[in-house]
Amino acid sequence: MVAPAGFRTVFAGALQGRSMTVDILIPKLTTVLAEGYSAGRLRADAIAGLTVAIVALPLSMAIAIASGVTPDRGLYTAIVGGFLVSAFGGSRFQVGGPAGAFIVLVSATVARHGIDGLILATLMSGLMLVAAGYLRLGKYIKFIPYPVTVGFTAGIAVIIFASQISELFGLRLEGKEPGPIIEKLEALWRAAPTASPAAAGVAALTVVTILALRRFRPNWPNLLIAVALASAATALLQLPADTIGTRFGGIPRSLPLPALPVLSPEKIIAVLPDAVAFALLGAIESLLSAVVADGMSGRRHRSSMELIAQGAANIGSALFGGICVTGTIARTATNVRSGATSPVAGMLHAAFLLLFMLVAAPLAGYIPLAALAGVLAVVAFNMVERPAFAALLRSSRGDAAVLLVTFALVVFRDLTEGIVVGFALGAVLFIDRMGKAVNVREEAMPRLVRAVEQAGEDDGTPNENPIVADDPDTVVYRISGVFFFGAAASVGSVLDRIADQRRNFVLDCASVPFLDSTAASVIEGLVRKAERSGVRVFITGLAPDMRHLLETHEIHAPRVTYTATLDEAMAMIGA
Repeated sequence: MVAPAGFRTVFAGALQGRSMTVDILIPKLTTVLAEGYSAGRLRADAIAGLTVAIVALPLSMAIAIASGVTPDRGLYTAIVGGFLVSAFGGSRFQVGGPAGAFIVLVSATVARHGIDGLILATLMSGLMLVAAGYLRLGKYIKFIPYPVTVGFTAGIAVIIFASQISELFGLRLEGKEPGPIIEKLEALWRAAPTASPAAAGVAALTVVTILALRRFRPNWPNLLIAVALASAATALLQLPADTIGTRFGGIPRSLPLPALPVLSPEKIIAVLPDAVAFALLGAIESLLSAVVADGMSGRRHRSSMELIAQGAANIGSALFGGICVTGTIARTATNVRSGATSPVAGMLHAAFLLLFMLVAAPLAGYIPLAALAGVLAVVAFNMVERPAFAALLRSSRGDAAVLLVTFALVVFRDLTEGIVVGFALGAVLFIDRMGKAVNVREEAMPRLVRAVEQAGEDDGTPNENPIVADDPDTVVYRISGVFFFGAAASVGSVLDRIADQRRNFVLDCASVPFLDSTAASVIEGLVRKAERSGVRVFITGLAPDMRHLLETHEIHAPRVTYTATLDEAMAMIGA
C-alpha cells in the first residue's frame, strides 16, 4: 500500500511545524506513512520482524527464568513492551524486550519484594523514563565515559554466566542460590557432586550448535535451531533434564488481562531504589542500542522520544505482568541486518511472538532449562567487548582504572554502584586532564620608544626612528585553555605573582573559550591584590558572556580596564 499524495502532503506540513510536545508524541508510524509505505517495504519488514521474533522467542524465556520469574513473563515483556518501543520510540529500527543486563537487578528485586514489588518497580521506572524524556534528559546519557559502559557490560556478562552455571551442569543446591558472586561460587562448588551429565550434555549441544551455525550458516536462526535440537534430543532420548514443563508447568496460550500492581505508600517507598536503578539502566541500555542502530543504518535517533517510548513500554509491560523493557542491541542489530525499513518490523516482531505463543505454547514445555542456559552463556560471552576491553587497558592508566573499578564493582558489589562510581571516577579523571591542559605564561610587554640614529648622510643630520623595547613597568600573562575550577589552583598560583615594582598587569584571555565562577573568583582576588599594590589591571580578549560573568563578581571599571585586543591595552598603557 502507498500513502496517497494528499495524505503525504498534509502530514509533511504537520510534521514541519510541530511543537516540542507534539514532536515527542507523534508516533514514528505517522512519519513512515507521510513519506510513503509500499507493499515491498511491508514484505521486507515482515521478513525482518519474523527473523527477530525467532531470535527473541528463546531469549525472552531464558532471560525471564534467569531473572527469577516464569518464562511467560519474558514473553509478555517482549510482546507488549516490544510493540510499544517500536511504535513510539525515537529510533526507527530499535527492538525492545527483556534484556540480559537486567537479570541481576530483576532477580534481586524479586528476592526482596516478590513479583508484586517487581511489577510495581517496573511501572514506576516507566513513569520516571517518561518524565526524563519530557525533560530532555536523554542527551546527558552520552556523557557516560566509554570505559564505564565497557566495564559494566563486561561485569554484567560475568554475572549472567555465573547465574547459569547451576542450570548448565544441572546442579542441585541446598536452599536458594545466593546473589553475591563469591557466595554463589562457594555454593556452586559445594554442589559440584550433584552435577548432571545429561544437563551438561544438553547445554554443550546447544552451545556447539549455536557456534557452528554462526560460522557455517550465519543467516540461519541459530538460537531457535539449537534450542529445538536440544529439546528434541531431550525428549527422544528421555534425558533426565529439567524442562520448562517440569519446572514451570509450561506457558499460557494468551496474554493476561491488564491489571495494576498492589499500590501502597509503604510499598512504593520500598521499591523506589529498584525503580531508579531500572530507569537508569534502561535509559543507558536503550540509548546505547539506538546509537548502534544509527551506526548500522546511517540514521539518527531522537533520544527524548526514545526515553518516552521506553517509559510507555515499561508501564505497558507492568500492566500485563511483564518485567523491565529496554532496547536490546542483539535484536536491534538483527532487525537492521535482516532488511527492516521502518518501525513496522519491530511491531511485527511482537505480533509474531504473540502468534508463536498462541499456537506453539504446548511445545515450549519440552524446552530443557540447560538449553536456555546455554543460550544465555553464549549471550554473556558476546556481551564482553573483548577488543575494546583490551584497548582500554593499554590506552592509559586513567582509562584502565575507570574500566577495572567499574567492572569490579559491578561483579562484586552492585550494578548501580559500579555505574555511579565509574562515572564519578571518569569525571575526576577528565577534570584532572583538562586542568593540566590549561597553560599560563608570562610575557614581556613591548613598548615603542624613540631612539636617535645617525642618518648616514654626509650632512650628519640626526634622525629619530621608533624601535621596540621591553616595558619594565608592565607584565602580561596569557592564559590558554578552559579556565575552570579544575585549573583554578594552578592558574591562581601563577597569577598571584604581582610584583610591587610593576605598574601595569595585563591578563590576556583571548585563548580562553570558557571560564566559570571559580575562575572569576580567582581573578577577583587578583584584582583586589592589585588595588592594594596600586597596580592597574587590564583584561583583554574576553567574549561578552565571560565579561558579563566577571562583572557579576564585581570585576568592572574602574577596578579593571577591558580591551578587545592586546594591542589596545598596549596603546592605552603607552598613552
